[in-house]
This record gives sequence, structure tokens and C-alpha cells, in this order.
Amino acid sequence: MNRPDVRPLLLLNPGPVTLSARVRAALGGPDLCHREPEFAELQRAIRERLLQVYGLDPQRYAAILMTGSGTSAMEAMIASLGPATSKMLIIENGVYGERLARIAAIHGIPSVPMTLKWGEAIDNARLRALLDEHQGVSHLAMVHHETTTGRLNAIEPVARLCGERRVTLLLDAVSSFGAEELDFHGWDIAGCAATANKCLHGVPGASFVIARRDALDDDDIPQRTLYLDLATYCREQDKGGTPFTQSVQTFYALAEALAEFQEHGGWHARHRRYRALAEQVRSGLIALGIRPLLPEGASSVVLNSYHLPANVTYERLHGHLKTHGFVIYSGQGIYGKSIFRISTMGEITGADMQRLVAAVGELLR
Repeated sequence: MNRPDVRPLLLLNPGPVTLSARVRAALGGPDLCHREPEFAELQRAIRERLLQVYGLDPQRYAAILMTGSGTSAMEAMIASLGPATSKMLIIENGVYGERLARIAAIHGIPSVPMTLKWGEAIDNARLRALLDEHQGVSHLAMVHHETTTGRLNAIEPVARLCGERRVTLLLDAVSSFGAEELDFHGWDIAGCAATANKCLHGVPGASFVIARRDALDDDDIPQRTLYLDLATYCREQDKGGTPFTQSVQTFYALAEALAEFQEHGGWHARHRRYRALAEQVRSGLIALGIRPLLPEGASSVVLNSYHLPANVTYERLHGHLKTHGFVIYSGQGIYGKSIFRISTMGEITGADMQRLVAAVGELLR
């Protein structure tokens, strides 16, 4: 049977990303049973390198690997570390904050919503007032980089409030881990959900939670899930095993992506690279009359959102750019027909971004 003609495309969507040649080649590693010592060593090396991304002590923190998308890590974190009898305050200023709330509701965890407009910055005075009003809040969950709009939520003032109130902080860093600052010690992050196929430049299918070991050892938290129970995974992985079958090939790719990440200078270098590419795109599109959704400095270096040009639909822009070798991303929900999003993750160069801006200019002309 003939294969369809597939042109190589640069992915400018917020994951999955365009892979480097060496990560793509790693997918062709040997067939391996997940119960063999070779897999135990692969898993051990990945867990160790994940902790090294932010210099974490393995005696205090555990990197817990699972097969699934970033949402599986989010759900594992909320279900496994959410409070037993008290409440969780959830900050919602985009799709993924709202997803955290849905996960909590499904697992029967009482929650207090802090509902903001999509893309709105967190109002810390209002957050303080909510914590004053709801004395039963013991946990707070939030999204670091809300890719709905590109908003990078400021964690430090939230973490300071959590410290004052002895509230446990749980963080969705699915779209920021490896490219934005995460001060696990200073912000006292108890749980952080993330994935392989975004800033780490791995492939979809492997996700993880970085958790404080003392948070995993809380006997008061009931086991709410079989497949996504972090304590079970951690216990088995500490012994070199795994409770369920893992996606071996995606683990090969993640191991190679982490080696490449380390060789390239870690998260600081990746942050600088993304920022340079994002600024190149932003300035180029502004010169064409295209307005960013958020003010300068509000977005993550990972992704920026832009208003669609007058009289140009997303479908037309997407189709035109795809013929030039680029895949961009639409808005969601209320922004579905008014914005487009461009991410700078993956194996992308400044020359690629120059071609992108030129292609947009061609359409507008």
C-alpha cells in the first residue's frame, strides 16, 4: 500500500514539538520488556535527570514517571496529593485551570474557585481575601503557563501567601517545565505536573510529577485512583520496577531529549533561546500590523497569542502557513475565532522564524 505524501512541517503549536534528529532516532531503540533490568536502568536515569533540571535533592523529591499525556500527570497530582477532608483553592484563568477544577470535582475533592477572565493576571489581594473567607482551604492548585492565552502566571506572590497560611501548593507546569523558572525550594512546591513533549523536546506519551516525598507519605489522603496513584508509582520505581506497562520507546526518546537538554545548557539556555525566537516573531508580526493578545512581559517565552488580522480567518491563515511548512494553533473557547497562537518550542531556528514572518506578510499583501 502506498503511503500518503507527507511534507515535513515545523510545529509551532504548543506541543507536540518538532524533534531533533537524535531524539527521533532514539525511538528506534531495541524492543525491551518493562520488567527487565535494562528498563529499570533507563527509568532510573530519566528520573535522575528530571530532578537535575532544577537541581533537586532525590532524598526530598521524587520524579514519578508514567505513560500518558500531560493531563494524566495533572490528574495524578490532584488525585494523589489533593486534601482528604479540607478544601482546595483552584485558580482558573484559562482552559487548564478549569481542567484542574474538573479533575478535583471528578475525584470528589471540595474546591474553592478563583475564577478570572481568560488571560487575566492573578489578583493577589483577591486571593488573600478568598483564603480569609475560606478557612478550610489546605491546598492551592494553579497553572504556571496557561497556554490558552500564553499568560505566565506569577507564582512567587501566590507561594508567599501559601507559606503564610500553611497551604500546600500544587502546580501544573506542563507547558513551562524546562524553560521557565521553577523555584521548588523557595516556593515550597509540593507537586508539579509536567510532560515530555513540550519544553523538554521529547515525544507524546510520557509524563511525570515531581513531588515532595513527605507529601506522598501523607496517610490521610485516600487512594482515589488505581492507574494514576503517585504513591504506588513512586514505591515501585524506587525499587527499580513499575506498577504498569510503560511506553518504552517514548522513554528512550525522553532519555535522549534530556541528554540533549543538559548538553545545550539546561533550562536557562532553553529560556534564552525561546525568548529570542519569540521576540523575533513578535516584532515581525507587530511590524505587519498584527497585535499581540497580552502586553509585553505577560506571556511565557514558550508561546504568544496574536489577534487575527482584519478580514483573515484562522482557517485561511493556517492553510496558507501550512503550505509554507508551518503548523500554527487556533484560539480556544471565546478566542476560537479571534486569535492564533505561536509556540517556539522544538527544533526551530531564527531562519525558520524569519520565513514564518515573511509568509504571513505574503498573505497580507
